[in-house]
Amino acid sequence: MGQKDSQTEGAFHNHFIESVRPLIELIDSLRLIGLDEDIGLPSIAVVGDQSSGKSSVLEALSGVALPRGSGIVTRCPLELKLQKVKNAPWSGIISYSGHRETFNDPLKVDTLVREAQNKLAGNTVGICDELITLEISSPDVCDLTMIDLPGITRVPVQDQPEDIGDQIKSLILKYAAKSETIILVVVPCNVDIATTEALRMAQKVDPEGLRTLAILTKPDLIDRGAEIDVLNIVQGKVIPLSKGYIIVRCRGQSDINDRIPFDKAMEAELTFFRDHHYFSSLLDENKASIQCLAGKLTKELADHIKKSLPSLTEQIQTRLLSVQRHLKYYEQGPPLEEKMMGPFLSEIILEFSDQINELSRTGHSKDKNIYITLRPVFKKWDSHLRSTEVSFKSRVTEMIEMYNEIHRGRELLTFSEFCEYECVIQNHVAALQEPAMATLKDVREIVQNKFREVCHLSFDQYPPMRYIVSNMISDIQTKQEAKAEKRIKEFIHMEKLVFTQDKVLQQKLDDSDIPQKTGIETSDKNHYDDDTIFNSKGCALLDTRNLVPEKLVLYYEIVYQRLTDYVPMLIILFMLKDAAKTLRHQMLEMRNGADVVKLLSEDSERGRARADLKQRLERLTQAQDLISNRL
Repeated sequence: MGQKDSQTEGAFHNHFIESVRPLIELIDSLRLIGLDEDIGLPSIAVVGDQSSGKSSVLEALSGVALPRGSGIVTRCPLELKLQKVKNAPWSGIISYSGHRETFNDPLKVDTLVREAQNKLAGNTVGICDELITLEISSPDVCDLTMIDLPGITRVPVQDQPEDIGDQIKSLILKYAAKSETIILVVVPCNVDIATTEALRMAQKVDPEGLRTLAILTKPDLIDRGAEIDVLNIVQGKVIPLSKGYIIVRCRGQSDINDRIPFDKAMEAELTFFRDHHYFSSLLDENKASIQCLAGKLTKELADHIKKSLPSLTEQIQTRLLSVQRHLKYYEQGPPLEEKMMGPFLSEIILEFSDQINELSRTGHSKDKNIYITLRPVFKKWDSHLRSTEVSFKSRVTEMIEMYNEIHRGRELLTFSEFCEYECVIQNHVAALQEPAMATLKDVREIVQNKFREVCHLSFDQYPPMRYIVSNMISDIQTKQEAKAEKRIKEFIHMEKLVFTQDKVLQQKLDDSDIPQKTGIETSDKNHYDDDTIFNSKGCALLDTRNLVPEKLVLYYEIVYQRLTDYVPMLIILFMLKDAAKTLRHQMLEMRNGADVVKLLSEDSERGRARADLKQRLERLTQAQDLISNRL
């Protein structure tokens, strides 16, 4: 190749690298903000059976010694970010679970990765799906990001869990099953490729082989005579893969023991393939060597990212709209700044107070009017009062019939004692106290539940606030019930006085047929005073014992009218109107000297859900901005 061709190729290569790096950096940035929790990102997942040579391949690509040993060495997903930097010293950064550490000695990689795995997965042989990120900046690496996954094992050893194989497969599938992932399968040349678990898993999630690139390792260990079989595999004649195969020869254990550096190992690799009777042609076909693999992976990842960007942009927009919709289900939470919490508390207290005020003023709440629930209770009270009229009349009639034998006192024959009739009314009214108290308790339950319902709707996400206000409602209702009970008892006690204005009872008599039964005509003024009230003569005509039941029933109608209205009115006043007023007053007082941070502590589940949605919203918005700025 001439000097001019070499310069042209070098210029093309530099241009390619410059165009690739922004794409890889974009995906790295998206992964750094956690977008992969919401959307699958283009990536390369490295999969292989234990002892497949996976670590050797990654070491050759990164130029650093990764943890080695028997059994499971990679116990957490290891994100390996390689960045080529010119004229700059080697630099490394390891980060995981909030920890971030920068170092400048490549020999520390092994120790730091082991420490990270021990912290995340424990000091035993267990695995963990938390990601460890290892960033390496060096003049000797290519721009590439890969995720190394634990090696596939079948039989648990030492203290490994019985299901360790299933755990590892599940972790691998978490990455490999995503359509955005390029699956880098590492297979030794000296085994039957068709039986390797790594390739079988890749085929399961990528049956057409569109996302799978296979690396054949350990070509120096194959049996003599098997070279043609390996050659056929690399050339895709056995198991075709659209991304193809690359064969590499990395440092073996003897090379490591002899401390052969990576650059010398790469030279030895090129010499191995160049001099190999069967594999030398693969160098010319760009299907052999770590150097070829690095270029291939970089190009594949860059192309994969380019193809994925339109879909990625669309997915981000779709998820963004979905998160925004879901956030609407969770009302705006409390401010993060403590100084803003006081005004926010006042605001939600006033909103609650306004709802309670509207409920007490008009009965209206969000779903329906409270009087729709109260009215049947008051109707039941009214029905009870009305139903006792019959028993009242029969009791009076019975008393009249048995008056001389049972009730007659010192009065003369044919005379009646009013006190006896009064006792009948008093006893009957006294029996109304129990149903009146039952009505009060029913109303208390309805109003208290309605107040608490408003409380739960207003402070649903603040358990401390909800608890305090709910107890406040209960205390107020208890006090108001005691007041109402006292007043109802007083009123029933007042009814025992057996009193009404003459004009009221006169109207009842005029509306009845009792005067006609005695021959009194309403036009006969001899029986009335000037104010149309019965005079002594009129009263004398009505003062007959057989008319007592009917006259007392007329009086009971007055009692009924007073009780059927007064008891509900009194209950509404104390249990709804005054209770709401007291509650609003105490709520407003609550703001004074309140521990707003404690009061506005959110329900853990709701708070987590909102926090998660807000984090997702922030991630997706950042991702949208990153893609817009890079395109």
